Amino acid sequence: MIYIYLDGYEYNLGIFELIRSFFPNRELKNIKDLEDYSSGSLIYLSIYNSNSLNTFKCQFFVDNKLIAENEEVLEDININKNRNKTINIGVKKSIFKTLIKVCKTKHQWGVLTGIRPTKIVHDLIENKIETEDILNILTKQYLLDKDKATLILEIAGRQKQFLYPICNSKFSLYINIPFCPTRCKYCSFPTIPINKYNYLVNSYIDHLIYEIKEIRELATNKNINTVYIGGGTPTSIPVNSLRRVINEVYNCFGEDTINEFTVEAGRPDTLSLEMIRMLKEMKIKRISINPQTMNDKTLKLIGRNHTSKDIVNTYKIAKEIGIENINMDLIVGLPGESLKDMKNTLNLIEELSPENITVHTLSLKNGSAFKEHKSEYNLEDQIVVENMLDATRVFAEKNGYFPYYLYRQKNIIGNFENVGYTKKEKECIYNISIMEEKESILGAGVGATSKIYYPGENKLERLYNFRSLNEYLNRFDEIINNKRNIL
Repeated sequence: MIYIYLDGYEYNLGIFELIRSFFPNRELKNIKDLEDYSSGSLIYLSIYNSNSLNTFKCQFFVDNKLIAENEEVLEDININKNRNKTINIGVKKSIFKTLIKVCKTKHQWGVLTGIRPTKIVHDLIENKIETEDILNILTKQYLLDKDKATLILEIAGRQKQFLYPICNSKFSLYINIPFCPTRCKYCSFPTIPINKYNYLVNSYIDHLIYEIKEIRELATNKNINTVYIGGGTPTSIPVNSLRRVINEVYNCFGEDTINEFTVEAGRPDTLSLEMIRMLKEMKIKRISINPQTMNDKTLKLIGRNHTSKDIVNTYKIAKEIGIENINMDLIVGLPGESLKDMKNTLNLIEELSPENITVHTLSLKNGSAFKEHKSEYNLEDQIVVENMLDATRVFAEKNGYFPYYLYRQKNIIGNFENVGYTKKEKECIYNISIMEEKESILGAGVGATSKIYYPGENKLERLYNFRSLNEYLNRFDEIINNKRNIL
C-alpha cells in the first residue's frame, strides 16, 4: 500500500497516474487525515509560500522515516499561461524528482501521463515556439528523455501536412462493428461473439445504416475527410452485410469526396477470398491484417484461432487481389515472449513488407483477461520490453519506415508507448486525426465516440454511444436525439 497525503492541493487523476507509473503493482490510497497513516509508504505533498515564492514539496516516507524529497518553485515553470495547469506541472515535477530517487525503473516520458504527448508539441508550434525551445520545454519542464522528445517532434513535423490549415468544416467518420470471432485476452473493447449473437447482425446493420444517414443529414455543413470501419472485427460479419455499410457510406457522402477509407480486417480467419474481393470491388484501398505476433504458441495463448501461416497466406492473397495499403499491428510484451520471439516476428513481417506497422506495448486494460488474471501470466520486465521496442525501431529504420503517430495508454507495461510506422507517403490520415484531435470525428455504432472540435477555442465536446448492444438497439432514439442536439 502507498498512502498519499496532499496538503494544499486537490487529488487528481494526473497525480494518481504518475505515482502509479512508479508503483504499478502497489495499491494507492489517498488519505484525508495523517492519522490514517501509521506505517508503510507515504507520499506527502505540500504547497506553501516561501520567500514570496509558491513552492511544491514532495516527501517520501517509509515507516515514518524520510527517504527522499524534492522542491519545485512555481515561478521557475514557464510553459502554460493557465495558472492551474502550471501548478499541476509543478506538483508533478516535485513528485517525479522525488520518486525517481526511490525507484530504479526508467521513466522516459517524464511527468506526462496523458495518452497524446504529440498534442503538446502541436500546441507549442501553434503558439510560434521555435523547435529548440520546444525541445527544452519537453526535456527540462516535462522531464522527457531527449530521445522521446526528439521522437514526438519528428512525428509532429510529419503530421503537419495532414492537420493544417485547421478547417472547422472537416470531419472523419468512424463506424464500429463490434462482432468478433473470439475475444482476445488483451482486449477491453465492447466486442460481441459473432457465433452467439449472429441473429442480431441484420438488426444491428439496419440501425447502423440509419445512424450513418442521420449523420449525413446533421453534417450538411461539413466535408468528409476519412472513413474508418473498426471494431471488433468488421470482417467477421457476412460479406453482404459489410457491403451494405460501405455502400451506404458512398450513398451518403460520395466516393470521390473521401480521402481515405480503411476497413480494419484484423483477424485473418475472417478474411475469406470472397471478403477480400468484395473490399477490392468496393474500392477499399487500406485494410489491417493484424497478427500481433507471428509465434503460434503465443497466438494460441492470447485466444486467436489462426496460425502465423494463415497470416502470411491471407496477406499474400490480399496483395494479389490488389489491396494497395495494408497495416499490420504487433504487440510487444505478450506473455512468455522474449526478444528472440520478437525478432522472429519481425523477420517474418520483413518478408511481407506491409505499408504500415503499428507497434503496441501491451497494456493491461480494465476488463481484459490479462488484467483480471495478471498473476497467471509470465510478463517480461521493463528492460526486456525496452529491448524489444528497440528491435522494432531498428527494424523500422532498416526497412524504410518512419514514425508518424504515437500514443500512450493507462496500465501500459514498462511505462512505454505505441508507435505507428509508415512507408513514404503511406500514412493513415485517420490515425493522425483521431490522435491529434484537430478535427471532428463523428462516430456510429456500439461504443462509438463522437468528438466535435471547436478550433477557435481549441476544445472538444464528446458524445458517447452506448457500449451495450442491447442498449444500442433498444435505446436507439436517444442516440439519434443526442446527435441532433450536439450537431
